[in-house]
Amino acid sequence: MRDIVDGLIAWRAAGKAFALATVVNTWRSAPRQPGAAMAVNADGEVIGSVSGGCVEGAVYAAAQDVLESEKAQTHTYGVSDGDALEVGLTCGGTIEIMIQPSAALAFLDDVLADVSSGRPVATVSMPDAQLVVWPSSTAGTLGDAELDRQAAQQAAGLLAHGRSAIVQACEREVFVQSYAAPARMIVFGAIDFAAAVARIGKFLGYQVTVCDARSVFATPARFPDADEIVVEWPHRYLEATEVDERTVLCVLTHDPKFDIPLLEVALHTPARYIGAMGSRRTCEDRMQRLREAGVSEAALSRLRAPIGLDLGARTPEETAVAIAAEIVALSWGGSGAPLTDMTAPIHGV
Repeated sequence: MRDIVDGLIAWRAAGKAFALATVVNTWRSAPRQPGAAMAVNADGEVIGSVSGGCVEGAVYAAAQDVLESEKAQTHTYGVSDGDALEVGLTCGGTIEIMIQPSAALAFLDDVLADVSSGRPVATVSMPDAQLVVWPSSTAGTLGDAELDRQAAQQAAGLLAHGRSAIVQACEREVFVQSYAAPARMIVFGAIDFAAAVARIGKFLGYQVTVCDARSVFATPARFPDADEIVVEWPHRYLEATEVDERTVLCVLTHDPKFDIPLLEVALHTPARYIGAMGSRRTCEDRMQRLREAGVSEAALSRLRAPIGLDLGARTPEETAVAIAAEIVALSWGGSGAPLTDMTAPIHGV
């Protein structure tokens, strides 16, 4: 729902009722992941997507029924012979979609405000009830105190890791959608390649910080897509800032006086991805310097250098795509190989 939250807030401000369709479960090669959402308001307007176009027409019709009846519905869509091109998934996957009237969404304005501002919140949904979970409180109910307790406990765990999933509580299935603050991307080195990486990082949904010790280069004018620009020695900033298991670190300085102290710190953080730019010779020299500084082989094995996948990139923009591709592949366990050469499911099993 994060990608349509501004539209939903506008509809609420205009007093428009709507039906919210959310992907709650997927099987095989589904086009969208759990949490993808589409909304239809009483005027017939649509925002968002649940399948990239495969079943939107059928979901739109169901959402209109939900608006009229004010009763939630759950639908499962997959490929079904002659109907495949009309209401099925041509990709061969299966998705389950829950459609709820806005009147049934507990504390909706609070949830929308939190999602819009990046404050952590999770919703626990059944077709006819919803519980809202914040890090230190809950609101709403699923209709049973013990069910609320177990579901809130499950949701708190998922919220801590920014994950959404169907879970079991009191032997019942509930859908938890967590809206954690966006994961961080920290780009070190205020160069033209960094500007392109910041741009694509923002596009991928990261909270982007650019850090460089040189104030003449680290400016808002040079990095309009960054959420934050920090003028500080990179290793000092990294020592002082929060890094978690979702954080992405892109070291583009390729200067030993910055790289070595920075990577000594970076390789001992829980960051999901640590990549460093440089030629083969630069990377080999950097690895040797890090070994001499006492960095272990286990820690060095986490370093992606030269940074990015082999796309034949030349320009800053092409290089940013190669870096982003490696980050996505690492996040989801992708191989980086051409899909046309593979027979495995596109989105895993």
